[in-house]
Amino acid sequence: MPLIHRRIGLLFAGFVGLLAFAGFKASWLGTVKATTLKHAATTQQVSEITVPARRGAILDRHDVELAVSEPADDVAVTPYLVKDVPRAAKVLAPLLGADENDVLRKLARRDTGFVYLARQLPAQSGAAIAKLAIPGVQLIPTNRRMYPRNQLASQLLGRVGVDGHGLAGLEYSRDAVLRGHDGTRRLTKDALQQPIAVQDTVPAEAGKNLRLTIDAAIQSKVEAVLGAVGQVYRPKGATAIVMDPRDGEVLAMANWPRIDANDPSGAPDYARQNRAVGFNYEPGSTFKPFTVAGALGDHVVQPDTKFELGDTIQVADRTIHNNNNEPGGIFTTEQILAQSNNVGTITIGLKLGAKRFSRWVNRFGFGRPTGIDLPGEERGQVLARSKYSGSSMGNLPIGQGISVTPIQMADEYAAIANGGMLRPPRVVGAVGGVPTQTPPGKRIMSARTASDLRAMLEGVFAPGGTASEVSIPGYDLAGKTGTANKVDPRTGQYSTFNYVASFVGFAPARHPQLLCAVMVDEPQGAIYGGVVAAPAFGQIMAFALPYLRIPPH
Repeated sequence: MPLIHRRIGLLFAGFVGLLAFAGFKASWLGTVKATTLKHAATTQQVSEITVPARRGAILDRHDVELAVSEPADDVAVTPYLVKDVPRAAKVLAPLLGADENDVLRKLARRDTGFVYLARQLPAQSGAAIAKLAIPGVQLIPTNRRMYPRNQLASQLLGRVGVDGHGLAGLEYSRDAVLRGHDGTRRLTKDALQQPIAVQDTVPAEAGKNLRLTIDAAIQSKVEAVLGAVGQVYRPKGATAIVMDPRDGEVLAMANWPRIDANDPSGAPDYARQNRAVGFNYEPGSTFKPFTVAGALGDHVVQPDTKFELGDTIQVADRTIHNNNNEPGGIFTTEQILAQSNNVGTITIGLKLGAKRFSRWVNRFGFGRPTGIDLPGEERGQVLARSKYSGSSMGNLPIGQGISVTPIQMADEYAAIANGGMLRPPRVVGAVGGVPTQTPPGKRIMSARTASDLRAMLEGVFAPGGTASEVSIPGYDLAGKTGTANKVDPRTGQYSTFNYVASFVGFAPARHPQLLCAVMVDEPQGAIYGGVVAAPAFGQIMAFALPYLRIPPH
């Protein structure tokens, strides 16, 4: 009996000891380790994920979708959690659209705990990967930017990086309103890690839509016309702008070569640039109306003022010839402009004088950005009056020694078309459904001067004018051709091979409602604005005028 009692006593003592230890352990866990254990339990049962905001769409003026966002997934992996690497690589590669060996290399890495397998994978492919339930592979919700019209207005729209931030064009300049604000979602899971409760603690706020002034139909036609110019003349590039000169709304802004907005990486830097706002060039003869405008404004000449001209003119140490060595004779101001007579334009510029000429150039706004609501706008270059040389008035009045951008020239001609008011052009018509305001204008010439210029610029399309081959039945046209040598960067001198051919015009001539500017950089086989750029203007306007139901005269 004593032996049995001792054994029972030992067992009892053992149970008492275990109970005491358990009580101590429970107290220690409930006090000293309570905070740590509570955090561990929470992290195992509750997780927070970022809910990406949907990026706002970009639409044309008729709500045609130009840029949209769709759900997508970033696919990432924790390599050391993948058990069967070869099999995982084999089943994942087709869904990722990737080479199996590339996937295998990423899965086999042991020097990191996180590797991206794909960015912005379409949601359908992401769902297929989720069904595989491969340990270590995770899907991170995001959005994918898509451009339904592919190449249409791609340089204008720009592009978005994999992090969801705009990198170029409108996507960049309007990133703050397009991007929206990401939200936060809390998931509560059971012991099997299955969600049992979902709560959006911070709701995602979608980005605002942009409605542009661009008309997709006109934009498409302009790009097709530039494509034809590219095929025929094989230029370095070409740009065209269509706008309403009355309020500055841009209806089309196109660049050639075209690029696919869904795959811009394959295009050279030159092609990705929106050259309508970012390309400086000497305007050549398209500048001549502004020399005449200054002379008209200061009452130095009238449209019917006559000049007896030679075929050359000497200014300081320079001898300037007419285009194609055209002969001299008696010309009116109107004929000088219609026939793009160099000697006559310089004569008018000299009559105006360097001081007044410089003042008018500044008043017109050359050398300053137009203020268009697009990034990357260049300002052009204007020679300060203090830096004029003796021969400056031999080249500046005919558009040499000054540089502009295509949007500047379009905007300046819009002022001629609308009666003398210069206002910033715009491409954004509404943000989040709220219309943008038409920018206020600034008078740069009198209504009378603008009217006289419109009448004189009709002569460019008349017999003997530099664009006499262009016509649109039922419509009176007005405009100006330009052909300018480019400066050779190797020599600093004007090239005898590389030119810029351009044309800017509007219709109907007396009461303009539509304007088009075309610039062709380094055309081959032909160089003159009247041959290369003016026909493109005619084709664009022949489509746009009836399309917009602008009545003929």
